[in-house]
Amino acid sequence: MLKINEIHELIKRIDESSIDEFTFETNETKLSLKKHKGEVETMPQKSNPVVTTSTTSVDTANNGHQIIKEDSDFSEEKETVKNYDHEIVSPMVGTFYSSPSPDKDVFVKNGEKVNKDTVVCIVEAMKLFNEIEADIDGEIVDVLVGNGELVEYGQPLFRVKTV
Repeated sequence: MLKINEIHELIKRIDESSIDEFTFETNETKLSLKKHKGEVETMPQKSNPVVTTSTTSVDTANNGHQIIKEDSDFSEEKETVKNYDHEIVSPMVGTFYSSPSPDKDVFVKNGEKVNKDTVVCIVEAMKLFNEIEADIDGEIVDVLVGNGELVEYGQPLFRVKTV
C-alpha cells in the first residue's frame, strides 16, 4: 500500500516529467494519474482558445485505503471552414482498396464528380470484395484512407461536397 506522502511525491515527479499517464496497481489498490497540459495561443489572424480542466479526488475504497484519481479533460476549439457536406463511411471492418486491381486506376480522386451509383472503393472482408458506392451526388473533396489500409466500421473514407 502506498502512503499519502509517497503518492504526493509521485504526483510531483510525474508533473515535472514528460510522462503523461501513470498507473500503479496492487491487489488492494489502483493508482492512475493522467496529465494533459494546454496552453492558450493567440495568432494575429485567428485565435485558437484552449480549455483545460482538471479535477483531483481522493476516494476511500478497498478496505479504507486511499486512492487518488486525477482526471483531465482537454478540448480545443478551432475556427475551421468545412468544405464538405457528407462523409462516405465504411460499412464494415476490412481492407480499403482505392482501385479494382493494382494495375488499374483509382475509382475516384479529389475533385472528381460522383453520383449515387458511382463505385468509390472496395472494402475487403474475409476474402469478399465489397464495392462501396457514393450513395450521394457531389464532388470528392478528400480521400481520407490510403490504399491497403485497414478500416473500421463507420470510419470516414471520403468527404463529399454535395451539388
